[in-house]
Amino acid sequence: MSDKLFRLQCGYQNYDWGKIGSSSAVAQFVKKSDPSITIDESKPYAELWMGTHPSVPSQAIGFNETLRDLITAHPQELLGESIIKKFGSSKELPFLFKVLSIEKVLSIQAHPDKALGAQLHSQDPKNYPDDNHKPEMAIAVTDFEGFCGFKPVDQLAYTLETIPELKQIIGNELVNEFVTGIKPTAEIGTQDDKKNRSLIQKIFSKLMNTEESEITKHASSLVQSSQSNPDLFTKIDPRLPELIQRLNKQFPNDIGLFCGCLLLNHVALNKGEAMFLQAKDPHAYISGDIIECMAASDNVVRAGFTPKFKDVKNLVDMLTYASEPVEKQKMQPKQFPRSTGDAIAVNLFDPPIEEFSVLQTVFDKKGGKQSYKSIEGPSIIIATNGSGQIKIAGSPDSEKVDTGYVFFVAPNTEVELVANDGEEQFTTYRAFVEA
Repeated sequence: MSDKLFRLQCGYQNYDWGKIGSSSAVAQFVKKSDPSITIDESKPYAELWMGTHPSVPSQAIGFNETLRDLITAHPQELLGESIIKKFGSSKELPFLFKVLSIEKVLSIQAHPDKALGAQLHSQDPKNYPDDNHKPEMAIAVTDFEGFCGFKPVDQLAYTLETIPELKQIIGNELVNEFVTGIKPTAEIGTQDDKKNRSLIQKIFSKLMNTEESEITKHASSLVQSSQSNPDLFTKIDPRLPELIQRLNKQFPNDIGLFCGCLLLNHVALNKGEAMFLQAKDPHAYISGDIIECMAASDNVVRAGFTPKFKDVKNLVDMLTYASEPVEKQKMQPKQFPRSTGDAIAVNLFDPPIEEFSVLQTVFDKKGGKQSYKSIEGPSIIIATNGSGQIKIAGSPDSEKVDTGYVFFVAPNTEVELVANDGEEQFTTYRAFVEA
């Protein structure tokens, strides 16, 4: 064990949307990391939290204290001067790293940007507990599906004209205004693009401000239509009838059947693919296991599939109303030139924000070694598949890495990963921050 590279034991959350028992990647990782933990096969295991969040702080193995306490005692060594200066905290990481295992759809939600986060926190600290923004990135550990951003305007127009229940809620006049007013080929930033966004906002506002009794009535009819007349829906998306019926079982007659299934992109990520969820864009996770990284914030504005507080006015006012195809929602990995070795993939997922990036490393079954030059800020590494070793470059000592093991790496530390020759690919994800 070293004070620059050490293992973490991470806490977990049993939210009711999580996968049950050992079917959950979270439960599998928790059990591998600490065999003394008993997995309750009747309970959901939803989230593994890796970091310094005070609600579920990670324990620094060998130090007998939390990572947060350790950083508070040694901020220069474990965060670095440039990170403290940039983010203004000598106690915590600017990001929270997670594994999520999703059985039931999470609430359709959006997160404020920094300016709005500060405003909402000052107005309503109960529902908005901090003044930060909360950009998020999701990388699929198993095949994953979610909602992300509004569909392109021509698809929305077709849906509004095709699905009677949606048309009845929005009304013929507004549907006609939308269909005749949109410009599907508008370039971002132009007047036509602004008009498109304004029209989407009108549709969304009308839906979100409809009486609950009306939503319930039309949602019930929508579900029946998806069963009795599936062809109507498959012309929009072949997956749509099954999706509506599945999510209705989880949240009967919910507004999310309209604002999620009909208005938002239904995104499928294969294992290893990623999407970035920008501030003020609506999204939801539907099913699968993912790595998630986010800025350290708890600010959420909800829209559907939730019994929790829905802040409709702020939600309608704040969204960007960007509408792009599904493929545009996926992140394209970049090269990471500060790494050399035998790995078959070293992919950098680098979102357009300052708090975090995530590095994915995959070895084939033959094993091998990968070296990484130092990163200026702190990082956290988790193995999601296979096994190997990790060590500080030049050190004779190495630490065993197994699936579910998590490590902290101090700033300016060169490390090496060695993959075992075996039956599985060795895969790791490393969240880091640099000023």
